[in-house]
Amino acid sequence: MWRFGAFFLGAVLITAMVGTVGVWLVANALGLVSSPPLLRLVSIAVVVLGALALASGGRAFRRMATRFGDLVEAASRIESGDYTVRVAERGPGDMRAVSRAFNAMSARLEATEARRRTFLADVTHELRTPLSIIRGQAEAIGDGVYPADPGHVAPILDATTTLERLVEDLGTLALSETRSLVLAREPVDLAVLVNSTLSSLTATAEAAEVRLDEDIAADLPPVEADPARLSGVLRNLLANAIRYTPAGGSVRVTAQRSGDQVIVEVRDTGAGIAPELLPRVFERFVKGPGSTGSGLGLAIAQDIVQAHGGTIEATSQEGKGTTVRFTLPIRA
Repeated sequence: MWRFGAFFLGAVLITAMVGTVGVWLVANALGLVSSPPLLRLVSIAVVVLGALALASGGRAFRRMATRFGDLVEAASRIESGDYTVRVAERGPGDMRAVSRAFNAMSARLEATEARRRTFLADVTHELRTPLSIIRGQAEAIGDGVYPADPGHVAPILDATTTLERLVEDLGTLALSETRSLVLAREPVDLAVLVNSTLSSLTATAEAAEVRLDEDIAADLPPVEADPARLSGVLRNLLANAIRYTPAGGSVRVTAQRSGDQVIVEVRDTGAGIAPELLPRVFERFVKGPGSTGSGLGLAIAQDIVQAHGGTIEATSQEGKGTTVRFTLPIRA
């Protein structure tokens, strides 16, 4: 800051000197150098102009120093964890640009901190439920309240499975956040992938009395994808559809070509998604009332589809069902 002040004042003094020399040169050229009254007038004018320049420069410097000090103070507050701080956007164009950039950075930091706190709270909540089940059942069996038979051990195994799935989902999210999600791409026949995924969920659908259908175009070209990741996306969408479809309903998977991509749809005849919830279904830990999932499935599906270079969207109508549609690039 002091270097800037010294530079600024030096510039002012140089300007005054140049002005003085200029006046003397003009006076000399006109043959007026020997006129004492004119010399005094010129001297007074130079002194007055120099004083005005110094005063104006001093005020400008003080204003710049004040605004720079505001930035330093705001940066110190951010360093201490206060991301709500903002600075006034005033002054010269460059100073306003710096202030705007600073405020934008502060706003992003504040939003990131809010998301971090929410994420930690949600993870804590999701971990607490299965851990409570495991501890409660184990203590009851250990105290002799429950016998150690399959019926009382089953809740422990189910809660353990829930924890394993949650840990796996969080690992996928962490990879996606750091852009480290590695895809083992290879040519994938969607007809084979869809049929194998449907077969793995046949027992679940039969228990829920939901019919599973598929309609895959016969001339569908292979897609360039990670079969394990893609199968996980499809399985998640189908499991959600089965869970929210009442007995007697159906879930249908379709796939067709559209230009240089393939469009895959999972359509159900379930209860649908509430209009206020629909725009947020791909956000983390967002789930409808009564949901037993973690609220991470659709968020992970979106990350994986986007990592493949595709898009995903959901449309729904309460009481009439939901359709989740995603695209995948065709193998070159």
